[in-house]
Amino acid sequence: METTYGKRIYTKVNRPDRALVEAFRGIPSSNIADMMNRMYNMYGDLRCYTKNASMVGTAITVHCSEGDNALLHRAMDMAEPGDGIVLNGGGCMSRALCGEIMFNYAKSKGIAGFVLDGCIRDADALDALEFPVYAKGVTPQGPWKIGSGEINVPIACCGQVVFPGDIIVGDPDGVVVIRPDFAKEALEAVGPKFAGEQKTLATYAAGQVPDRSKHIALYEKTVVDNGCLVCEEAWH
Repeated sequence: METTYGKRIYTKVNRPDRALVEAFRGIPSSNIADMMNRMYNMYGDLRCYTKNASMVGTAITVHCSEGDNALLHRAMDMAEPGDGIVLNGGGCMSRALCGEIMFNYAKSKGIAGFVLDGCIRDADALDALEFPVYAKGVTPQGPWKIGSGEINVPIACCGQVVFPGDIIVGDPDGVVVIRPDFAKEALEAVGPKFAGEQKTLATYAAGQVPDRSKHIALYEKTVVDNGCLVCEEAWH
């Protein structure tokens, strides 16, 4: 007798406070990833297909059969404004899971964006649509609509485990995953880093010559400590 594993939909999500989620808006995914010890960013083969994309949302998770988007449709209807849909599609590159009509439907509902371990189509529609979409690739081949899969269970997506209710932050660089229990700690750590980098960039933009002595000393020590042999002569 067939079990219900692989065919489950959980309708409830423990969402973090919206103010906590929104506190990450405008902070680069790279800064957040750095301050979480570079452990929670998705793989680089996940591509951002929306120009100047910025996504901050609460994860609705979907695990679907390869090339089957029926549960993605169901997840869109279940999602609340501010939710982002994160989907494990098995990395399938032969069928698109969504396209222009679904992008517009999701945007009309206030969904924060899509993160898909799979393909999309109608990618050019995103040029004029301010709706963040991250995917592994593009193909014109349409999806099946069989309906196997799960919603709001822990999933794997592009190298990261994502739980329902996780905070998802995306920008043109990619996507980072933040556990709500550690979100305040991450915010406290990333704030000074972000502010410091903005100050440094403003200094460079103003044409001011930075003090390079600290940079030289740090990386000279780093390479020597790593065992690099410094040869005070030309290579021959």
